[in-house]
Amino acid sequence: MRFKEYIKDRIHVLFLHGICFITLMVFLFSVGNTFDTMKVIAIVWIFIFITFFTYEYRKRKIYYEAILQAADQLDKKYLISEVIDMPPYADAVPYYLLLKKASKSMREEINHIKSQRKEYKEYIEQWVHEVKTPIASIKILEENNKTNTSRVVLQELEQINRYVEQALFYARSEEIEKDYLIKEISLLDSVNNVIIQNKQMFILNNIDIELADLHQTVYCDSKWIEFILNQIIVNSVKYRTEKNPIVKIYTENVRNGIQLIVEDNGIGIPQCEINRVFEKGFTGNKGRTNNNATGIGLYLCKKLCDKLSLLLTIESEEQVYTRVRITFPKGTFSKV
Repeated sequence: MRFKEYIKDRIHVLFLHGICFITLMVFLFSVGNTFDTMKVIAIVWIFIFITFFTYEYRKRKIYYEAILQAADQLDKKYLISEVIDMPPYADAVPYYLLLKKASKSMREEINHIKSQRKEYKEYIEQWVHEVKTPIASIKILEENNKTNTSRVVLQELEQINRYVEQALFYARSEEIEKDYLIKEISLLDSVNNVIIQNKQMFILNNIDIELADLHQTVYCDSKWIEFILNQIIVNSVKYRTEKNPIVKIYTENVRNGIQLIVEDNGIGIPQCEINRVFEKGFTGNKGRTNNNATGIGLYLCKKLCDKLSLLLTIESEEQVYTRVRITFPKGTFSKV
């Protein structure tokens, strides 16, 4: 609060004091007081008035600045009414009470929305588990009754299963800390699990897989890292080149970390889009030509990596390669 604003807000008080001051001077003069006497009274009046106004301004300024500072330090600023005391000014009390009511209403609305989101999340998880049963049944039937179209059907089942898994992990991504177990895992085992899940896709699209230097162990959640790898590898196949497509998966030791790298020789990503690939819903020009592109996969991978304290980066050159790096920190989290 600036002094100019304070004066503007108190203009009616200043006006009233001015009228009273002039009235007093006229009265003193009419009863025979000298100009010296009136001068002394005027000086004392003005001095007391300015001192009081300045004191009141500084007191209010300190009070309101303390409230603003407290609000800045709050993560949830709608709780400000819970951390400040009743204001010492009568004109500010109604606003304080109004703020209290607004804060209460906001908390009730937030709790209501949280409850709705929890119910929706539980429904999605239940739906995913239920829909997985017929998918698994159809997969077993196709594998036990091979036909000319079995591989195509199995590939479509793998794709359906990936979308189902994506929905499940998206629903859980807000509270990942309640659903993961950090332990020592083998990168080779995790990569092999993902390759087995997508074997029909690799076979039907004639994708060569090249694995190297994967005999590393890191500390992570196997389920979550396999989901992230699955999304990245599926993208490598989706945006493959038509001539000798290959996906390379290998590791590199870097300072204070281990990098798991998924590299392909596909169509690549334009440099003008490379910084946006982790944005939710972003598909890019090439993604728009692919009806299967949703812009959710890499966004979800980035979100989960951030939750797991992993660094996810991507580099690419059009029609040459795309290279995705997942960096696992060393020390207490991973080891060679």
